[in-house]
Amino acid sequence: MYPPIFPAVNVPAVQALLRAGNGPLRFYAWGLAPQDVQMPYAVWRQVFGVPENYLGQRPDIDSFTTQIDVYASPTQGASVARTVADAISHAIEGAAYVTSWIGDSRDPETQNYVVTFQADWLVPRI
Repeated sequence: MYPPIFPAVNVPAVQALLRAGNGPLRFYAWGLAPQDVQMPYAVWRQVFGVPENYLGQRPDIDSFTTQIDVYASPTQGASVARTVADAISHAIEGAAYVTSWIGDSRDPETQNYVVTFQADWLVPRI
């Protein structure tokens, strides 16, 4: 019932940007990033999902839309957030389709840079 997003992004190009040494990959489900997490980091959330329904049989595939938000600090700048978003989008494109570049913004409270995009997945049921 969830897309395999973490295995898709847990690749060397993303690890080089979102992992410090042997630490965890700073790629979290939405709402689960630790307080004061090292930047840059990214979060994802499922914004839509639907089974491929058929008459006379159970669904054999599910489709999902995920949103990915990449954060960088004010001192790191927008270019760092864009570089991480680019690496994540390239990694995801091996398993899903990037369908929307939502844009760049700054968090009004923290002034962190945020790059947001969406990806659609077709996930076969096992």
